[in-house]
Formats: sequence, structure tokens, C-alpha cells
Amino acid sequence: MPQLSFLTPLGALTLSEEDGAIVALDWGRGRDQAETPLLLAARDQIQDYFDGQRTSFALPLAPFGSAFQQRVWAALQAIPAGETRSYGELARLLGSAARAVGQANGANPLPILIPCHRVVGSNGALGGYSGGEGLATKRYLLDLERRARRQQGTLL
Repeated sequence: MPQLSFLTPLGALTLSEEDGAIVALDWGRGRDQAETPLLLAARDQIQDYFDGQRTSFALPLAPFGSAFQQRVWAALQAIPAGETRSYGELARLLGSAARAVGQANGANPLPILIPCHRVVGSNGALGGYSGGEGLATKRYLLDLERRARRQQGTLL
């Protein structure tokens, strides 16, 4: 499986590709490196995101997961950049329990690309985050998106 690692403001990230789609984004450096056109495009889009020039991604994604996880991940992608939704809000939308949404959120193999960092507790507390440096990483991503949206709003 082709992988490409690169540095970001949050440290090294590694993208993995399978059958023409991005299937994983992992924290840290991968062992096997290959520069495919898709991995290079994904790297460039993620770097644009960190530069505040992009708030969404145009990439073929194929995360492996159950039908329920796929539904949760699709709902995550519908949350606008710089905004949050609670586990409870997503649970009501999906006709599920907040705990099940939280478990699917935590199993997301494509953090940042599928924005699990945009989900918070019902009281607005950040909750948890398993990527990078945990809550500091989640806070960084949310602040980055809010700044990018404000800047894009001034450019319109």
C-alpha cells in the first residue's frame, strides 16, 4: 500500500492509498514511502489547509468501517469548517445513541480529512481527541478553521 509522510505544524502525518483512494491518515512517519499522484495531491491539499487556504478537501476517500461508521463519517463531513456539533446532535440526526456516535468518531481512520475534531460535548466542552497531542491538537484544528473562515469571509 503506497504511503507518503510529510511534516505539518502538528508534526509528521502519513497518508495511505489503496485502489485509487485515500484510506488512512496517521500521526507520525510511515515506513514505506511512495509518491503517487493521489498522495501528492492529498499532501498538497492538507498543506493548503494548514496554510489557511483551504477548509475542505476534494479527494477520493475510502475509509474502512461498518455501515454505521460510514454514516457517522458522512455526517462529520457535512459539518462546516470552523463549526462544531455535539455527539447528541449527531446521534439525533442519525437516529442513534451519542455513545455509538462517539465510538464511530474515535474509529475514524482519516482525521482532518473526515473532521472528527468538529465534534464536542453537549455542554460545548471539547471532549477527547486521539490524534496528535490530544485536546491541544483538537483546539489547534478548530482555531485554524475559524481563522481561515474569517479570512475567507473578508476576501469575498
